Amino acid sequence: MNLLVDTTHDPALTSWVASANDPGTDFPLQNLPLGAFRRAGIDEPVRIGVAIGDQVLDLRLAAERCPWPDGITDLLPPLAAGDLNAFMALGADARRRLRAALSAALAEGSELAPFLELCLVPQAEVAMQLPCRVGDYTDFYTGIHHATTVGRLFRPDNPLLPNYKWVPIGYHGRASSIGVSGQSFRRPHGQIKRPDADAPVFAASQRLDYELELGAFVGPGNALGEPVPIDRAEEHLFGVVLLNDWSARDIQAWEYQPLGPFLSKNFATTISPWIVTPEALAPFRRPFAHPPGDPAPLPYLDSAFNRDFGAIDITLEVWLQSATMRARGLPPQRLTRANFLDAYWTLAQMIAHHTVGGCNLQSGDLLGTGTQSGPQPGQGGSLLELTAGGRQPLTLDSGETRTFLEDGDTVILRAHCEAPGARRIGFGECVGTVRG
Repeated sequence: MNLLVDTTHDPALTSWVASANDPGTDFPLQNLPLGAFRRAGIDEPVRIGVAIGDQVLDLRLAAERCPWPDGITDLLPPLAAGDLNAFMALGADARRRLRAALSAALAEGSELAPFLELCLVPQAEVAMQLPCRVGDYTDFYTGIHHATTVGRLFRPDNPLLPNYKWVPIGYHGRASSIGVSGQSFRRPHGQIKRPDADAPVFAASQRLDYELELGAFVGPGNALGEPVPIDRAEEHLFGVVLLNDWSARDIQAWEYQPLGPFLSKNFATTISPWIVTPEALAPFRRPFAHPPGDPAPLPYLDSAFNRDFGAIDITLEVWLQSATMRARGLPPQRLTRANFLDAYWTLAQMIAHHTVGGCNLQSGDLLGTGTQSGPQPGQGGSLLELTAGGRQPLTLDSGETRTFLEDGDTVILRAHCEAPGARRIGFGECVGTVRG
């Protein structure tokens, strides 16, 4: 029995927002993700909203116009002010109470429906923003199949370095270049050393790649010097988004020795706009364990809760549409499908490891999972894997081929969760386009 599931997850629940009852929607009543938006074409402060079907519930208007029950009005001021970071800092109990109140208010037959229907804005009429202020960004490397495949390209006899199965490896990224879905960015330039050249040259990257990841937002932070124990790490998780950590592989190959990624990663990172909460993901939690024969996690990375519920069943997809495909009216083409169940480290382990040396996380900090790939051919979460380092081009529906991204290419990340006895939920899209 999954003790994390409550009445808000009942698959029979329906909403008076008709589009939320569509079986194909990413945002049924059982999801209720949070995001930041402005109404398109209107110069107004950023607002915090909840995705429900094809609508957005404007929480500023909802705070002003709706007679909320006792205990909920105290939670709404930071959301009404457009300050999601302040709400994130309130912790998991506040988030759970808000979710329960929203679920009841948006459910079929709710007495609050006449008030809240005046607070809805069609998603087609909003411009989504970064959901919160991102103070710091750390990218982990939890995808063992990605790590193994990429390692094999460079070290055929020793693809996984000896620390991988002991340490949740990560590097500190650049928060200032994180953008929301719809982001477009210039092809990066940097030093590139050809294998047969004596010296590097300064040039535009010709091996530009995407990376299929999840991003975890931190809720309450921790004080400097006070690690977060793994049995409390989930209380510091606010929610999850899709994340594309764009990578210039040719710049990366030259610069990452002996330290980590720098210019090859800092030019752009794209996230989806809606933060899916841990509560929405509860029906899709699964037991977590390393494969038989692998070392057990050190005690600071292990807990009963993490063993029972640490894995999350999230189907992840990458789609690509070239400029030629758009011009011909061809839809995006799916390149890969993977699942977060294959990750080698959990979200709780990422938080526990990040703080174990005393690092202080803050509300709104973003932790990337690293590229998520599956064990089967065609499940690579990057072109580096799918094309065997550029040696095996992919053929698109348009007849074009790709080893790495070309100017005008749009990459779309999608994800959803589904399981027997649960309502399907999704994450929306994470879209980014390469400019010349």
